[in-house]
Amino acid sequence: MSTVRVQVLFFGLLRDLMGTSRESLDLGESPTGGFQLRDVFAHYAQREPRLAGLAASIVLARNQSFEAPECAIADGDEIAFLPPVSGGTGPYTHVMEDPAGHFFALTRERIDTEALKRQMLLPQDGAMVDFEGVVRDNTKGRATLFLDYECYEGMAIKLMAQIGREIAAGHAISRIALVHRLGRLEIGEASVVVIATSPHRGPAFAAALDGINRLKKTVPIWKKEHFADGEVWVDGDWDDSVVTSAGSAP
Repeated sequence: MSTVRVQVLFFGLLRDLMGTSRESLDLGESPTGGFQLRDVFAHYAQREPRLAGLAASIVLARNQSFEAPECAIADGDEIAFLPPVSGGTGPYTHVMEDPAGHFFALTRERIDTEALKRQMLLPQDGAMVDFEGVVRDNTKGRATLFLDYECYEGMAIKLMAQIGREIAAGHAISRIALVHRLGRLEIGEASVVVIATSPHRGPAFAAALDGINRLKKTVPIWKKEHFADGEVWVDGDWDDSVVTSAGSAP
């Protein structure tokens, strides 16, 4: 029997809970039938009992793809523990473009929305809808100083591209762009931009709304809000299509 060693990543509040963002885990010799993702989760739940209480909201990924707890794992796999989501070249750390002109990116710099709008618009388009999510100065009356966004970048950009292409296939639009900011953001700065262009306004509005809603529920991006008297990871929910480490949709 062969020995199985995997790399394990923790994001957002789980990184704080486990006291690390990455570590190597030696599972030992593979038993008959092999190891599963649930075995990795069980290992860490035994080490940190609070993890077991969060099982219904934690999603597991293997090699940058969402997987169910019963998914088989192999030596050298990368396993990520993902808490509920709260979202290169030049200014971008990761970029995915499409032959149709769709654009998906992550950046640690200010998002240039006007440049993106010029990039997306085609001569036949009669409508362009852009949505910007911006940092506000409070949460339920508690003054916000700034935000920090953290992301499983390799997986996030793949999912953003998948979501965008599915939206483009489902709506009569010309192009769509999804761009998310990472790192520290000040009050008034844009954290996410969604742009949809179309010959007519209806599909553009629908596509932009679909884009931000799906991005917020599916892409592994987490937000920490900083206040004068403390900080907190912002709670969120996974989309119903995503299976958590407890083995069911959230």
